[in-house]
Amino acid sequence: MNARPRVAPHVAALPKSGIRKFFDIVAQSKDVVSLGVGEPDFDTPWHIARAAVTCLEDGGTHYTSNLGTPELRQAIARYLARRFKASFDWSKEILVTVGVSEAIDLAIRAICSPGDEVLYHEPCFVSYAPTIRLAHAVPVCVETSVTDEFRLTLEALERKVTPKTKAILLNFPCNPTGAVLSRDDMRAILAFAERHDLLILADEVYSELNYVETDGEGGDRRTLPSFSAFPEYRDRVILLNGFSKSWAMTGFRLGYACGPTDVIDAMMKIHQYGIMSAPTLSQAAGVEAMDHGDSEVARMRHEYRRRRDYLVPALNAMGLKTVLPKGAFYIFADIRATGLSDEDFAIRLLKELGVAVVPGSAFGPCGAGFVRMSYATSLEKIHLAVARMRKMLGGA
Repeated sequence: MNARPRVAPHVAALPKSGIRKFFDIVAQSKDVVSLGVGEPDFDTPWHIARAAVTCLEDGGTHYTSNLGTPELRQAIARYLARRFKASFDWSKEILVTVGVSEAIDLAIRAICSPGDEVLYHEPCFVSYAPTIRLAHAVPVCVETSVTDEFRLTLEALERKVTPKTKAILLNFPCNPTGAVLSRDDMRAILAFAERHDLLILADEVYSELNYVETDGEGGDRRTLPSFSAFPEYRDRVILLNGFSKSWAMTGFRLGYACGPTDVIDAMMKIHQYGIMSAPTLSQAAGVEAMDHGDSEVARMRHEYRRRRDYLVPALNAMGLKTVLPKGAFYIFADIRATGLSDEDFAIRLLKELGVAVVPGSAFGPCGAGFVRMSYATSLEKIHLAVARMRKMLGGA
């Protein structure tokens, strides 16, 4: 008698992360300078970490509301109003999650029925298509191109939308390309969603790491662009964000979702049965980050920009054509002139020179011919990586 498979076919068919596959190789190597990890090299600012310590000392070791503590939801609402001019009712339009990854998963599962299509752009974070498939929905890739600086265009969206399309999942500033959207871009995409009766799932976890708006270009210097900042489209947008990148809080596993009450309520039900609540200590730290973390974010953003402004010209001088990233802390370097595939280039760079980067194809087929380099590491290490790469590529 044939035994039934123990693993569900739709799970067995999922690929493993291309990033983790590559870093299994990195872990076996010595004296490696890594430009691969998408994690801030800064420690969490102490006043934020101290809030978690104080919470523990005060006995904050119990469950919170499924939605999150009132204090954190109120702080998130204040922060969004201050930084994006976005308005959300903290009591019913904000859900605290275990990182933005859970928020993305909850949003897709809450809105999608089997067979619904979700548009998402590539290159993109590696979890998007698998997360859509796990909800028994259909991921539909919308390619972005270096010729458009990896921005998502209406023309590309129009080619892929169908009557089955339910939502658009997007991430700007973008991992892995560093691309950003202007307010005009966002407004055009929102109008497209209105025409086709779609929801926007906006993963804005890198929103604070925007080097355009923080210089006052294209908008009010005091605010950042966000899909949540257009009140006429507020019922179309589910904002997904977190604390990991902007406040260097990856280990706290803290995120949030904001949106229409019916969607947030549906997401909360899934969260309630699967997770219960985000960690209590992390939520206490989140309040401190929201209310008193702006100066620390500005300090880290300034340092990221300094690193970017060294690394991009250095890569261009070595013949790796690189579009200046305007957000996040990644460079998506074009390595096609070397004649190597992105995976062969990354393996050779690692084995011969001890520099780790991530093949662009890990972020989708249209990332082939590029590699992702993270500048969320010290300038000293970036200098060392560049010196090693010059041995292979030349350049000044």
